[in-house]
Amino acid sequence: MRYEKLFTPFSIGNVTLKNRFAMAPMGPLGLGDADGGFNQRGIDYYTERAKGGTGLIITGVTFVDNEVEEHGMPNCPSPTWNSVHFTRTAREMTERIHAYGSKIFLQMSAGFGRVTIPTNLGEYPPVAPSAIPHRWLDKTCRPLTVDEIHKIVKSFGLGAYNAKRAGFDGVQIHAVHEGYLLDQFAISIFNQRTDEYGGSLENRLRFAKEVVEEIKARCGQDFVVTLRYSPKSMMKDWRVGALPGEDFVEKGRDLEEGVEAAKLLVQYGYDALDVDVGCYDAWWWNHPPMYQEKGLYRSFAHLIKSVVDVPVIMAGRMDNPDMALKSLEDGDCDIISLGRPLLADPDYCRKLRCGKLDEIRPCISCQEGCMGRIQNYSMLNCAVNPQACKEGPNAYRPVLKPRKVMVVGGGVAGCEAARVLAIRGHKPVLFEKTDKIGGNLIPGGAPSFKEDDIALANWYARQMELLGVEVHMNTEVTREMALSGGYDTVIIATGSTPKVFKLGDDDKVYTAADVLTGVKDPGSQTVIVGGGLVGLELALDLAEKGKDVTVVEAMDKLLAVNGPICSANKEMLLELIPFKGVKTVCGAKVTGYKDGKLTYEKGGETVFLPADSVILAVGYREEKSLYEQLQFEVPDIYLLGDAKNVSNIMYAIWDAFEVANHLD
Repeated sequence: MRYEKLFTPFSIGNVTLKNRFAMAPMGPLGLGDADGGFNQRGIDYYTERAKGGTGLIITGVTFVDNEVEEHGMPNCPSPTWNSVHFTRTAREMTERIHAYGSKIFLQMSAGFGRVTIPTNLGEYPPVAPSAIPHRWLDKTCRPLTVDEIHKIVKSFGLGAYNAKRAGFDGVQIHAVHEGYLLDQFAISIFNQRTDEYGGSLENRLRFAKEVVEEIKARCGQDFVVTLRYSPKSMMKDWRVGALPGEDFVEKGRDLEEGVEAAKLLVQYGYDALDVDVGCYDAWWWNHPPMYQEKGLYRSFAHLIKSVVDVPVIMAGRMDNPDMALKSLEDGDCDIISLGRPLLADPDYCRKLRCGKLDEIRPCISCQEGCMGRIQNYSMLNCAVNPQACKEGPNAYRPVLKPRKVMVVGGGVAGCEAARVLAIRGHKPVLFEKTDKIGGNLIPGGAPSFKEDDIALANWYARQMELLGVEVHMNTEVTREMALSGGYDTVIIATGSTPKVFKLGDDDKVYTAADVLTGVKDPGSQTVIVGGGLVGLELALDLAEKGKDVTVVEAMDKLLAVNGPICSANKEMLLELIPFKGVKTVCGAKVTGYKDGKLTYEKGGETVFLPADSVILAVGYREEKSLYEQLQFEVPDIYLLGDAKNVSNIMYAIWDAFEVANHLD
């Protein structure tokens, strides 16, 4: 009963929620059909989160306009593109969601303005309040005309009317938040207009005011309209964001204006504020990577809640239930919003309600499957949950004739394969040569900001117990064991080994894994060879522990290959490295290490760096020797994870799921 308060009812306007959890809006790329409705994947995706116990579902963004700002429709659902079709498909979804006692709001957007993701940008120039620089591209935006503003306002009314007909319990306006179009109108650095939509704060908020007034006029004063709202932009300059703990001058919306704007927005008629902070110029605030602390919006939401008399919703890495409970008790917010945690585990609320915390699959904040794929491929997924947004196509396939399957390797690929095989009815037997489940999650999760990697390893270990998978630890599989065990199928997921090379005094040359796990002490002054993701995360971890760290990279820039695909993760890490005092040298070739000095060559010069140790972070090599011994002797054999191709956690899990879910 510890978390009982999280499961007490709560009302937003005339809409009563069964608990204090909302599903945060996340881009619905891939969840719309060719006519702007919700496709079956979208319907199944949202319904699964309602089935898992979430009190309020807030959809990802839908666009009310496609003429003023072209969106390459219909790459997202739209309540105005084809009203009849939208209503029909959305009604099917809302009826299913209501069957589980959940409520659902449709998120509607005025558009992106200067922050349009380049892959989604149409043929026309990007629009904005004024002629200002685009966030990503070397383009100047076209200012909206007053007539265009009025047209978008009218479209909001139509979109909300269609949403109400389709069974939505309310809408959320996207947003005076994150630097999108409505936010650009509200912030003076973006809005340089001299008409009734520019100048004073009231004028800059006029667009947002007219939106809620139009919706209430079309749908009734009791129809719930909420607003995604950022009281602070965290913007140092154009395309330059601030870091946690950094002293800077706010160029966007500061907290003083943020408080005043919140009061006005509630006065205009918004029924709740969904609070975060940041903007596209400081994207790692709105889409926090693992380098941001959990619950990073609590103080900001608390401030806003203290000055408004409507409910406050708050997200921001709030998957820790103790933190969520404390936020309700401390008055930070009224509703806890979960985004990526509900991608990772749609049953989060049901499991928490029953006290099964160790069964909740953790989000690791990698953003490889969600925001990174939205940004690069216009599709929403999840790195640790291959069924997210693919609930139908990736449903578990029960088997009629169980197979006995040897799974070699207890990393994420081996564990995911064993998990799925067991759920389907096969009989996996898992072998791990060390004494721990998790593989590279163990060293990868050693830094304090990577705690969820360890949580994922623990989750897999618990899944093996719950599913009754036979597990053999401290066991290195041989060819003879594989051939003599009576297995119908063999899955090889033996991982990878760090690449190493000799530099001279090799007793002080360590692998990143050995330093991360505490096997080796790097001393007070160290050089990391390799400026990829492993090298930089290790450098950040050591710097936070007070070490003097220099990174030497052969390429001409850091994270040149195999870095995070989400800009929020990549840009924040690159900014944190100098901010934390890590020195970097790019375009350099390391030539040796002797007598406490690393030698490298750059630009024809030889440079000596004093160092107590040298840490190699130059990549990994596939370990597939067992597969090569067996591939011509075992008819049904599969190679998975890093053993197949050194990649990331997402592809190790996805490939394992694919193979295990289709093994007949």
